[in-house]
Amino acid sequence: QVQLVESGGGLVQPGGSLRLSCAASGSIFGFNAMGWYRQAPGKQRELVAAITSSGSTNYADSVRGRFTISRDNAGRTVYLQMNSLNAEDTAVYYCMLYIVGRNYWGQGTQVTVSS
Repeated sequence: QVQLVESGGGLVQPGGSLRLSCAASGSIFGFNAMGWYRQAPGKQRELVAAITSSGSTNYADSVRGRFTISRDNAGRTVYLQMNSLNAEDTAVYYCMLYIVGRNYWGQGTQVTVSS
């Protein structure tokens, strides 16, 4: 059973930074990908950034250059460094793990950008 536990959300002023973390436990092996999605009120869930077990990364156009995704050496923790945050980044951020044709999701962490 795979479990994902997120941390690091909160309230930040425009232009500020936050770092999200997601720790995965359970049976994780072979090729996989971890990433972050977000869902703002009244909007669909969207991909923010993803990183594969081989280190390839992918970013949404809206965050490229401001956000950085990374994984620890064990491949079980994924981080999202978010800089230059603005109000449009306000959303619930969900951690995702893709492995063996299945997606696993964390419980979500709220990020609010407001003065």
